[in-house]
This record gives sequence, C-alpha cells and structure tokens, in this order.
Amino acid sequence: MSTFTAVKNEGSLKSGCEFNIRQIREDFPILNQSCYGKSLVFLDSAASAQKPKSVINAIKYCYEHEYANIHRGVYLLSERATQMYENTRAKVKDFINASEASEVIFTKGTTEAINLVASSYGETALSAGDEVILSRMEHHANIVPWQLIKERVGIEIKIAPIDKNGNFLLHEFEKLISSRTRIVAITHASNVLGTITPVSDIIRLAHAAGAVVLLDGAQAVVHSEVNVQKLDVDFYTFSGHKLYGPTGVGVLYAKKKWLEKLPPYIGGGAMISEVKKEKIIYAPIPEKYEAGTMPTAEVITFNESIKFVESIGMDNLIKHENEITNYALEKLKKINSVKIIGNPKNKAGVIAFTVKGVHPHDIATILDEDGVAIRAGHHCCQIFHKKMNLSATARASIGVYNTKDDIDMLCKAIENCRKIFDLK
Repeated sequence: MSTFTAVKNEGSLKSGCEFNIRQIREDFPILNQSCYGKSLVFLDSAASAQKPKSVINAIKYCYEHEYANIHRGVYLLSERATQMYENTRAKVKDFINASEASEVIFTKGTTEAINLVASSYGETALSAGDEVILSRMEHHANIVPWQLIKERVGIEIKIAPIDKNGNFLLHEFEKLISSRTRIVAITHASNVLGTITPVSDIIRLAHAAGAVVLLDGAQAVVHSEVNVQKLDVDFYTFSGHKLYGPTGVGVLYAKKKWLEKLPPYIGGGAMISEVKKEKIIYAPIPEKYEAGTMPTAEVITFNESIKFVESIGMDNLIKHENEITNYALEKLKKINSVKIIGNPKNKAGVIAFTVKGVHPHDIATILDEDGVAIRAGHHCCQIFHKKMNLSATARASIGVYNTKDDIDMLCKAIENCRKIFDLK
C-alpha cells in the first residue's frame, strides 16, 4: 500500500504538556464568537462537543488531498484513504484497549451501534419470554431498540432502579437477574445526572448468570478511561461527536466471538465476499458490518480527535472537568430557587437542575440571551423524568474548554432569569 503525507496537526497540544486552559480554549475557534453581544459560554457538550482546530483542519485536508472510496479502488487516492481509515480503526483499538482492530466497527453514532446489537443479537439470540435489563437512567437510544425487539420477539424488559440521588442500586439490580436474563444494556454514565454506574460489578453479576452486557459509553468515554478488556464487556458503544470529533461517526466494540457469530445489520456493498443467487458469503469482520459507502472523511478525521484527547491526557482532562463540575455545584447550590437534580457518589460533568417557578425552556431561552448555551427538555430520558415527576430539566454539561468564569457567567445569567420572573 502506498505511503502518504498526513495532515499537519495544527493547533493541537504537544503530548505530555501541562494542562493549559488558555491554550486549549484557543484551539476551539467557535469559542471566539459572541452571542447577542455577549461572549459565548458553551455548556452543552453532553449533547455534542465543539471541535478543535486539528479536527477542523483534518477534515478539510482529507477532502482536498486524501478523499476517495475505500477498500475497493486500486488507485493511489483510494489506497491512501483506505490506509488512513484503517489507521483510525487501529487508533480506536488502542484508545479503548480492544484486543484487535477487527473488534472495532464504525457506525454513524451510538444510536446505530446499539440498534445493530439489538437487531443482530436480539433477533437471533432472544426468544419470547427472555429478559433484557435496562436502567432508569437510559437514553432513548438504549430503550427504543429493545422495545422494537420486544414487539418483534416478545421479550420482557426489566428496569433496574436508582435511588433519589441518582445512584445505581446494585443490590436491586442483582435481584432482577434470573435464569431468563439474556442481555444487560446499561449506560456507563448518565446523560442527565452524570451518574457513573458500577459497570465492573454489573458485568460480573451479569456474566455469572450467563448474560451478555452492552454498555452505552457515549458520555463515559469522554470523562473516563475505558478499557474494554479489563471490563470484559461484550459490547461497548460511543460517538465521535461527543469526543471532540466529527458528526456521523460512532463505534461499536464487540468481542470477536460475537462479531463472527451474529448476522450483519445492513446488507449491501462491501459487506459481502460473494453473492450467488442461492446464498451470500459475508466478508470477514469488520467489513461484515460496514455496508455501503462509509463516512470516510469523518472516520479519518476521528483519529485527530482521539489524538487531541491523548495530547491533553485523560487524567488531566478528568481532573479539570471534576474541578469545574464541583465549582459549578457549589455555586448553583447557593442560588435561591435552584434545585440540582440528583447527587450521585460518582459523577461526570453533567448537571441537571430546575428553577422553581420557571419552565426549563424559559431558563434556556433567557440564558441564551446572556450568551450562555445550555440544554432544556427531557434529554431523551423520559422514563427518568417521569419517575422524578418532572416534565423537563435544564442541563449544563462540562467540556475540556470550560472554566470557572463560564460557571460564573452561568450563575449570573440564572440570577438574571430569577429577576425577570421576580423570584425571591
């Protein structure tokens, strides 16, 4: 395969450098703008994180110099694109410590990755009466696919409870496991509460009962080290756009034994070895699960977002986000009428809250006028909100670029909201 010149990684930090928040913020061009004449304070990274210069430059470079359809062309551009695409697969393999690169399947996001497992595993390994265990904190992406399988197959869905603070109740989860439990599909970190679930114990208990485990890692992979071999998880899913990468790229990690055993999710070009009138011979993994024209440039660029995170160091990133999160919690608790939803023992940088007498949508609208971008709604987590007797919440989520000044601006904007609604 031909060699190529990789894109210059302009704007990214040098490996091993000390954490420098000013330098990091300079790496995100979008933060240099104003909203309604106010400096932008972006606190919605749990929905989708902003992109550093290295990622922006890389996707531009790819389209200008390295783009072609992969795996099929014998010409130079196709060989270059194929090599870079597979380089990203190898990078993801190392990032999550998979045993081999073929266990990394590219999808368009966490949602598609979970749907792939629900469809391929659910319709072949599940029968009527079999049980799937979810949790009260699941994103709709990890609920709806299993409800669809319930409609098709007749499985039973059980919901693992949480306490009033948002902690996952491991002892109650253990009681739910039975001889009919086939798969446990649990969030690694809640997108509403930030709760980090005790995944090692969940996996241990599930495996002891003969069940397999899928973890929704969309939030956790941004805020914690993920080692799939150490966890011994069967399936792990996450998205590139929450990890400071491009949209349209997701990852399904699956143990090789499952990828070899399960049928593909989508049929078409590239996922076959041979097509005959009477049968199909599938391509080897991972191509077996990557039908059609993949988001080539986005996958290639995803490599740069992982490099960006590695250049900062996950330990540095976690330490910084914990510091900002704790500062935010302290400041918000001092504001009259503000109620923080949940207080889990292990928490990522996601804070859901309400302001008494103000609908969350009004909170978000007023804060936006002060340049502060937060999320309002049920955050694709209606089962949790219904349990808490809440129609919606406001949510501030922390990224690597956020500072204590951002939190001060958040609190100032909330105080302005309280004044508008004449709250005491």
